[in-house]
Amino acid sequence: MSEKVRTKRQLHNIEPVYDDNSQILILGSFPSVKSREEVFFYAHPQNRFWKIMKSLYNEKKLDTICDKKEFLLRNRIALWDVIASCEIKGSSDSSIKVLKVNDVEKIIKQSRIEKIFVNGKTAKRYYDKYLKDRIGKEAICLPSSSPANAVYTFEKLLESWKIICE
Repeated sequence: MSEKVRTKRQLHNIEPVYDDNSQILILGSFPSVKSREEVFFYAHPQNRFWKIMKSLYNEKKLDTICDKKEFLLRNRIALWDVIASCEIKGSSDSSIKVLKVNDVEKIIKQSRIEKIFVNGKTAKRYYDKYLKDRIGKEAICLPSSSPANAVYTFEKLLESWKIICE
């Protein structure tokens, strides 16, 4: 008999990746269970985020957290999530309740962010509701790299995500 997944208050435990040269900000909604365990973004092996990045930037090796951080900074990409804490069942974005947002303004103030992208509709919804007016920038919604977004093949995702390189 499987145990029911209950809604539980979770804290975001991953520091943002950015520096003063960052020009592109990519925001997810909230880290998955696997990402919280690994303490880094998009750690679930079926999430296609790092595969997309490797393909877009012709990157050979993004195996370690160090590789990934260096890649992001080298390509002037900042990475974080909209939500700082929330009640959530497992990794299910649709179950998110009672949320608090991250201080995304600090990244904007301490960098050269020109464009903001959000990874999926949930991130877009919460960005628009809680952060858009405070930051004063529109976020472009990209299709989610999550394995739950089965409608998008990898090729279709890659085509949509090319906009971050423009």
